[in-house]
Amino acid sequence: MTRVESSAYVIDPADPRAPSQEQWDAMTTEARAAVAAALPASPEPLLGLLPEGDRHRKAKTRATDALDRYFSRTGRRVYVSSELSTYYPGEPVFAPDVLAVLDADPGERSSWVVSREGKGLDFVLEVSDRGRASKDTVDNVQRYARLGVSEYFVLDLARNRLLGYRLPDPLARAYTRLLPQRGVVASAVLGLGLALEERRIRFYLDEAPLPEAEELIARLDGIVNDVLERRLVDAEDRAAAAEARAEAEAEARQAEAEARQALEAELAAARARVAELERGRS
Repeated sequence: MTRVESSAYVIDPADPRAPSQEQWDAMTTEARAAVAAALPASPEPLLGLLPEGDRHRKAKTRATDALDRYFSRTGRRVYVSSELSTYYPGEPVFAPDVLAVLDADPGERSSWVVSREGKGLDFVLEVSDRGRASKDTVDNVQRYARLGVSEYFVLDLARNRLLGYRLPDPLARAYTRLLPQRGVVASAVLGLGLALEERRIRFYLDEAPLPEAEELIARLDGIVNDVLERRLVDAEDRAAAAEARAEAEAEARQAEAEARQALEAELAAARARVAELERGRS
């Protein structure tokens, strides 16, 4: 096979795409690295993305943080990211709100180039609020299935609903709809359940909810406050004990001084008596 240099592949700034797999395979290692580095890391203007507001941002951030924290604690090799430019061979670039890839190095990336990484996305979550709902509930259902994304979830904030889809087998290119069980939709990819709670995604491990950042911070604040309160009580106890000791020592010194004065008075009286007796003898 004849190897080609990166200069043989031109990236269209108006429609940046990764090379086809055939083109990628024909490139040298250096050419692949050069092309991957040249692909835009932030093509939001090209994607026509509009600001979604705080509800969209918070829902996306909470989900990403919860997954990232969970897999970091379990030690399972899962790459989690948010709005990462994703390049499938020859496909238009896209940037899912939340994505996860199994058995992938969780290190930082500026983009996900499928040919470079050796695999595509396993899980995608899109948050829909003020944008065009059909983009997430129709267009992306077809697109992600065609690309072989194993599971796709949609948090539809405008309609307060959670939709889940899964490929019935690795070769399938059409999703089957996932039905909730007691309000929880199971993700086989993540090994977790997803539920819609207060307009956000809540992840469950069996029946236990994964803690969110705010809850962990509140829990930590509670621990810190308890420690500070115990230290304050201990300090107050130590101060009270020190004050009691100081008072006892002062009282002891006062009693000792009074006893010394009384003893000196008795001694003076005894000396006076002795002097008086001596004068009587003379």
